Amino acid sequence: MNNEPTLENVNLDFLNKKAIHSFTPFTLLDYPDKSACILWFAGCNMKCDYCYNPEIVFGKGAFYFSEIVSFLKSRRNLLDAVVFSGGECLIHKNIIPFIKLVKSLGFLIKVDTNGSQPKVLEKLIEEQLIDYVALDFKGPKEKFFTITKSDFYAQFLNCFELLQSSSIPFEVRTTYHSSLLNPEDIVTMQNVLLELGYDRNYYIQNFRNYQNTIAPLPDSQSISEKDIHQNMTKIIFR
Repeated sequence: MNNEPTLENVNLDFLNKKAIHSFTPFTLLDYPDKSACILWFAGCNMKCDYCYNPEIVFGKGAFYFSEIVSFLKSRRNLLDAVVFSGGECLIHKNIIPFIKLVKSLGFLIKVDTNGSQPKVLEKLIEEQLIDYVALDFKGPKEKFFTITKSDFYAQFLNCFELLQSSSIPFEVRTTYHSSLLNPEDIVTMQNVLLELGYDRNYYIQNFRNYQNTIAPLPDSQSISEKDIHQNMTKIIFR
């Protein structure tokens, strides 16, 4: 585990506030090669039609930060990491002091983000508070607004460049629904990554049909390796 940061000058008044909708106490799937729990933060500034978590996106915090801290203290030396997910965890104003507090307990920190908050991400990188990032690449520029109902494509690129220029391990991932994306879009997105110097795995998550989503969608036709011309970036299907 990383050296624990100091909590000097950290205002802990946020401990009596609620921002976390729910949490998963144990997972071996969400942080590569580590045991972790997942904190699901309520609210999101994107409204992707295929989102599996409408109750989180439109929900409110149910747990006080102090309750989560008590849970985490009981899991010290039992879990390796804490995954900050949602919704979009980085839109919460208390996220930096909370991550600093969790980090001080000795946990590795993974952040799942839609790439809309480069200033927050930059601060976390500068203060060495995160250990792994999963960055969602929602779609090519011309389809980004249609998919996300937001105009954060430039911010996504900014977040990508911040991670690319840092030493933090990170991955880029895309959820594929055939009503919203096609194989040519994936090639376009792969080329964007290549042009920006990305040489890591690019993860494609096929949409799982029969899920409760933000908007009703027809069944998605899964994409596979045979549907895409692979360039230098290694595409991994999940």
